[in-house]
Amino acid sequence: MNVYDFDNTIYRGESGVDLFLYFLKRDPKLIAALPWAISCITKYKATKMTLQDALDNYAGVIESYAAKIEDIEENVQKFWDKNSCKIKSFYLKQRQDDDIIISACVDVVLEEICKRLNIKNFVGSETDLEKMKLVNFCYRENKVKAFKEKYPDAEIDNFYTDSLNDQPMIDLAKNAYLVKGEKIIKIK
Repeated sequence: MNVYDFDNTIYRGESGVDLFLYFLKRDPKLIAALPWAISCITKYKATKMTLQDALDNYAGVIESYAAKIEDIEENVQKFWDKNSCKIKSFYLKQRQDDDIIISACVDVVLEEICKRLNIKNFVGSETDLEKMKLVNFCYRENKVKAFKEKYPDAEIDNFYTDSLNDQPMIDLAKNAYLVKGEKIIKIK
């Protein structure tokens, strides 16, 4: 089976950044959070953010903003109405019914795009929408844990990612590929 990271792997860009920009257009007061958001993305891209850093410094801010959103599902649908065109063509050409998408992207956001792509198998950061809380952040070593909990007997033939943040998933796969734009390079 093939397993794919989502952001910058099959999705052109960071869905979290695009989601921030989506809400910024609807709530200009979010501009005050821009330095915080840039810091978060910079640390993530430089692979300098640990799982604990993400939980301690970022999860609470996102949870408190999300709690103020009246209809999260409707907003997620509108977001994907605009952004689903950013799914990369290489993926659309090789997509298979048993693909699994695994991402730090929150499950409510990931679930909608997976429905649109007819992908039944995915693992994202688990949320409790009723309480607007992050239950499990699917990042770095937590990706392997979440993957094994949901698919205990699955063997990964091919894993695709854009980042060495996914080294724990790379280690789990028989073959691994680094995706840069539409270019795919075998790294394992």
